[in-house]
Amino acid sequence: MTPQQFVAQLKSPGPAPAYLFLGSENYRRRVCRKMLIEQFLPGELREDGVVRHDLEEVDLRAVLDDAGALSLFVSRRVIWADSAEGALPRGVSSEADAQAARMLGAYLDNPPADVVLVFDARRYGFDGEDKSKLERVRKFYARIPNVVEFHPYTEAEARKLAAELAARQQLKIASPEITTLVEALGHDAARIAIEIEKLALFTGGSRPVSEDDIFALAPDARSTTIFALVGALARGEREKSLDYLATLVREGEYLPLALLFLATQFRFALAAREEGLRSPQQIQAHFSRLGVPMWPSRAQQVFQTVSAFSKEKLERALIEVFRTDKAFRDRNPDDRLVMENLILALTR
Repeated sequence: MTPQQFVAQLKSPGPAPAYLFLGSENYRRRVCRKMLIEQFLPGELREDGVVRHDLEEVDLRAVLDDAGALSLFVSRRVIWADSAEGALPRGVSSEADAQAARMLGAYLDNPPADVVLVFDARRYGFDGEDKSKLERVRKFYARIPNVVEFHPYTEAEARKLAAELAARQQLKIASPEITTLVEALGHDAARIAIEIEKLALFTGGSRPVSEDDIFALAPDARSTTIFALVGALARGEREKSLDYLATLVREGEYLPLALLFLATQFRFALAAREEGLRSPQQIQAHFSRLGVPMWPSRAQQVFQTVSAFSKEKLERALIEVFRTDKAFRDRNPDDRLVMENLILALTR
């Protein structure tokens, strides 16, 4: 079940007795939680009608006993069981899984009409190493038929959301700046919503949002700040390059890691130039064929670097990056001074 289907179900025919929420995406989860409480609990019931448990602290039986007990204070309740993964037995235990299935089955065979029970498992995502862990959570709670999956926003979905939130805030932000914001925040919808509010307050709706506004207000936008540094280096803007370096230092960026990003960017750009790639689409397709993950936004960044740097300048940049990496390995280097020397070398 998608979050949109969950919201539709709340409206008609109404909430189910129990749900399992899966996935680490938080923005849609907050929307669904808010909608559930508003739909199921009239205003006067909301203060006392929401009960929260943490399955890292209490066991499954205690949560089910609470859900099945008659409340003397409110006529309806939403019981939210956080850390649903915490109920899983340590190691492999088929008997514990079977016991949990019996307890859940007994509850769901005769659920109280005045309670909605939500088991919230947000620790694991749907890909990579998390996939098998998430499937174990799904299997443990298999008796719950209503499972809502909270997948991360795609880049396109995040851009659309950012545009919608900006319009609600009457924020003047153009499409390139929306892309910068979305890329800077890793398509994280919850963080995008917070930063849109901050930008609206910062600009007062009186002027358009600039990239500098985004770098100033989104302290986690480090990869974007590094990319902005690449652009400033390409244009030979020494002062601006040093300003971006100061931003990275202020935000606590580990500068050898920033250098690794620069090296990767320059290598991608040099490879693209040598292959004669002439568009972001060609760049994405080329690296994807080689088995190198390449998002459209990253392909656009590489294309911009290719457009800004000549082949000779890219080769010189990689030589200077190698020297800088060697300087980082000296005994007790001053990381900021080492990076400043790189900037001075590349903006001569």
